[in-house]
Amino acid sequence: MDGVPNVTRADAVAAVRNPLAFIAERWTPAPRTVQRAALTALVMSVVIVVTGGAVRLTGSGLGCPTWPKCTDDSLTTTGAMGLHGAIEFGNRLLTYVLCAAVGWAIIAARSQKPYRRSLTRLGWAQFWVVMSNAVLGGIVVLVGLNPYTVAAHFVATSALIAIAVVMWQRTREGDTEARPLVGKSVQQLVRVLVAATVLLILVGTVVTGAGPHAGDSSEVERMPLDWETVSKVHAVLAWIVVTLTFALWFVLKAVDSPRLALDRTRDLFVILLAQGVIGYVQYFTDLPELLVGLHMLGSALVWIAVIRVLLALRERVEPAVDLPGPATEATVGSRA
Repeated sequence: MDGVPNVTRADAVAAVRNPLAFIAERWTPAPRTVQRAALTALVMSVVIVVTGGAVRLTGSGLGCPTWPKCTDDSLTTTGAMGLHGAIEFGNRLLTYVLCAAVGWAIIAARSQKPYRRSLTRLGWAQFWVVMSNAVLGGIVVLVGLNPYTVAAHFVATSALIAIAVVMWQRTREGDTEARPLVGKSVQQLVRVLVAATVLLILVGTVVTGAGPHAGDSSEVERMPLDWETVSKVHAVLAWIVVTLTFALWFVLKAVDSPRLALDRTRDLFVILLAQGVIGYVQYFTDLPELLVGLHMLGSALVWIAVIRVLLALRERVEPAVDLPGPATEATVGSRA
């Protein structure tokens, strides 16, 4: 048949031994394809945060009471398990979609010419975080939604988001050494902002672990802390992050920093304000599930925005490639 390539036995063996190398030898993706693959992995890492929140907020955390099967006798959910089983099993299926997105990012990065080891490693880092977090998710179910394991599950997803953001950024820049675009004092301010955001996220998991949305209608262990007090600490940290962001924007304006850094700092400030409004409204309206879900989405967006600000303060210049032009060809001809 026309258009069907002949696959030799040697090709088949090579594909089995090293499928990534086999694909890379036969496919060179456009730079935009690699960027879209990295972005897809990032989007799916955010989606898994939202759907994981939906599992908890609908009380479906034990919809599948065991792991890796949904029940002792069934790999999938059954009709008798109702909506909770469908929601929990659906979230498990989305993990495979996330794996596919990360896999596409790895294949695209591995096939790019010239080969960039650093980019491929970022893809593999996402893969291993996803695998580890899937096992941790199973442990969460097996220990009956222990709040400490639930918190660790969310923190691991935040790490996944961070790696995905870095990979997406790296698809749009070269592999040369990063060159700072601002002074050390500004860099230190941003590091403090990142550290405060990490602390904000960690305390947020404690708020969740001590709060009323345990993830299941049955009796679930909660962190032995006063939820009101932890929530107030979380709010104070949020205001610290907002203040640091505003201070950073002011300093960047004063030192005439690159426009990209200013724009990303502005975006972070807007997201923080929106997240703060949602947080206060949910606090004073007894934590309605929809607002809590939006707050979880906002947490992921804040984290992405903070990392993007950090990455905007340095650049990696694409190395110049000298291609033979008319003058070069004439010179070569004269020498011959």
